[in-house]
Amino acid sequence: MSQEGEQEQSDRKKYEFRKVIEDLKDYDGSGTQLVTIYVPDDRQISDVVTHVTQEHSEAANIKSKQTRTAVQDALTSIKDRLRYYDTYPPENGLVLFSGAVDTSGGRTEMVTRVLESPPQPVESFRYHCDSDFLTEPLEEMLADKGLYGLIVLDRREANVGWLKGKRIEPVKSASSLVPGKQRKGGQSAQRFARLRLEAIDNFYQEVAGMANDLFVPKRHELDGILVGGPSPTKDEFLDGDYLHHEIQDNVIGKFDVAYTDESGLKDLVDNAEDALADAEVMKDKQQMEEFFKELNAGDLATYGFEQTRKNLMMGAVDRLLISEDLRKDVVTYECPDCGNTDREVFDRRKSTPTHECTECGTEVEATEDDREDAIDHLITIAEQRGTETKFISTDFEKGEQLYNAFGGFAGILRYSTGV
Repeated sequence: MSQEGEQEQSDRKKYEFRKVIEDLKDYDGSGTQLVTIYVPDDRQISDVVTHVTQEHSEAANIKSKQTRTAVQDALTSIKDRLRYYDTYPPENGLVLFSGAVDTSGGRTEMVTRVLESPPQPVESFRYHCDSDFLTEPLEEMLADKGLYGLIVLDRREANVGWLKGKRIEPVKSASSLVPGKQRKGGQSAQRFARLRLEAIDNFYQEVAGMANDLFVPKRHELDGILVGGPSPTKDEFLDGDYLHHEIQDNVIGKFDVAYTDESGLKDLVDNAEDALADAEVMKDKQQMEEFFKELNAGDLATYGFEQTRKNLMMGAVDRLLISEDLRKDVVTYECPDCGNTDREVFDRRKSTPTHECTECGTEVEATEDDREDAIDHLITIAEQRGTETKFISTDFEKGEQLYNAFGGFAGILRYSTGV
């Protein structure tokens, strides 16, 4: 498989895992009765079964009957699932979740999930029993590659944060006490200038302290640091050796930005395109720039669920662009009277509504079998037609527009279809 094909499969797997994690994080258990087991691929299944059997025996000592029963039921369910595997788990291992989760009205429901072959190898065997499922190790596996430190500052304010893969994460901010250039009455110009320089120096030290606290512990993982702001300020800051020397040596570029609030971090990433040529967010940005170029001056762009789906069915889509933040289901309505098929896209959390047939006006009801994840629906068609799928971050302006203005679905076409 080509590198792009492997990346596409990896992106889809990450999306599928992320959906499951989001569901698992919503579950709560009454007491410590939700069981999570991480199994590396070099751990024999028989060893895991032995461990689960032992935990089941020890759970008999739990004083609360409700918790005891729930934990033992969860372990029994996990043991049943382990029977499907041979000597060792699949590549990269597997993660098992099971337990009685709270539902409405004080009732519980037994939930069991098995995630095979996570994006990164499970490093060690781990058994966890608590009121929540343990998802943090999986979330770390799903984090996009690439770690850059971001600093934007002028003499009024500063913001420090991360570029983690595709995501910009503001972390710390500071406001300065630097006085304006006009001195108050009663002060000599020389004294005012000295006080102002002291205030600027103190502010630069504060900003450097924030950056050092954030970046130094991660210095061996950093791919680089970007600094943005007006020309005099960022130059003074970097030339003044305020940063820790290991951080200073990791600065890969300084860039002019118009704002130094949280939006300035996005401006900094946008302006650092050359320095970030290999970063994931830049690859997303290039896809969206090509899409907007075709949208504004060409005829090889499509957007919206239904139009994109029609072009996919025709085999006309070269790249399918999907917002990473999208969480939608599609419901297929088949009219019993005229045979017409309609589709509607809804938020995943909403129940399935009735629908009025667009051809004959008949009210049509759909079952849960008629409802599926909208992204899975389109990706399945894309794979059948040889179309690449790209998940686009919302952490830059055009990525936000894909989500907000185009419904999260778009495509770059191989040829114009007029659809």
